[in-house]
Amino acid sequence: MGAGGRMSIPPTSKKADVDALKRVPHLKPPFSLSQLKKAIPPHCFKRSLIHSFSYVVYDLVIASIFYYVATTYFQHLPTPLSYVAWLVYWAFQGCVLTGVWVIAHECGHHAFSDYQWVDDTVGLILHSFLLVPYFSWKHSHRRHHSNTGSMDRDEVFVPKKKSQMRWYSPYLNNPLGRIITITITLTLGWPLYLAFNVSGRPYDRFACHYDPYGPIYTDRERFQIYLSDAGVLAMSYGIYRLVLAKGLAWAFCVYGGPLLVVNAFLVMITYLQHTHPSLPHYDSSEWDWFRGALATVDRDYGVLNKVFHNITDTHVAHHLFSTMPHYHAMEATKAIKPILGEYYQFDGTSVYKAIWREAKECIYVEPDEEGENKGVFWYRNKL
Repeated sequence: MGAGGRMSIPPTSKKADVDALKRVPHLKPPFSLSQLKKAIPPHCFKRSLIHSFSYVVYDLVIASIFYYVATTYFQHLPTPLSYVAWLVYWAFQGCVLTGVWVIAHECGHHAFSDYQWVDDTVGLILHSFLLVPYFSWKHSHRRHHSNTGSMDRDEVFVPKKKSQMRWYSPYLNNPLGRIITITITLTLGWPLYLAFNVSGRPYDRFACHYDPYGPIYTDRERFQIYLSDAGVLAMSYGIYRLVLAKGLAWAFCVYGGPLLVVNAFLVMITYLQHTHPSLPHYDSSEWDWFRGALATVDRDYGVLNKVFHNITDTHVAHHLFSTMPHYHAMEATKAIKPILGEYYQFDGTSVYKAIWREAKECIYVEPDEEGENKGVFWYRNKL
């Protein structure tokens, strides 16, 4: 499966695995952003308020059906079977609510409608429901898009150089250590990032997404950070009242379990989009926005591609044209792949195998010892 001609299907041979791990080019592309844009049908850039809202309604209807079935029928099941039923509910409801998360993410990119106030209102409501500070994350995520692939200014999943690795890193570079690392990342990674900027870019002082006066934000953004905090606090109070009325166990089963699944998928999706043995990272001597935006990878989540509104398998196009609505991203991806050629990276490896492989192979980054481009960094795994 050659680069640029990769299809959105899992690899079926060792050659496909090798192709997926082949380094993508890191030099200035022989095409421009305007050439890519011209290759995409114009209607792909048009946002429809009705079309976008239809996905909100669809996701919320499905989530309501799952909620109704769980709260109406699970109580009548025998004890062992009811435990299994709740686990299945968490998985299914968590996947649907991840789709809701993705729509709120689109609002943050102004890809939901032509009206900024509509996008921010919908995004604030949907993200607050999932305990996400909407404006706080919107602004830090925008900076991620502005600095993707930069070792100095990217906002999240910034790889470390070998000299920056912690003293305990060699003790985690084994199967048990990887299991512990992956488990902590998927369960605690999202709240740790929001509260303590874990895996984020280093700042000269403590950085927190809930702090309006933190170094992540400018003075102009401060009021919106307060709004984000108010949204999260309002939802937290609602959960508190729910616990008082229904009990902690009921609230966790109905809301907490699915939220853990949402957070796990969110971290997994983001990690796998920007962590891959074939992707370069750049320091300030080499980085530019275009090459940074191309330093990401599309993945195949099977049926979940549609459940997650194709955020998984159209991420390259999303980084190039972030205001494009998700329902046009697949068409756009197909249009630009022939031009991108080897600069387009798709890996159809099962995401469960991929997260294990990336945790094993992508430990730190260093430039090639004999290479001319000392500002281009590649993943290494030998500590």
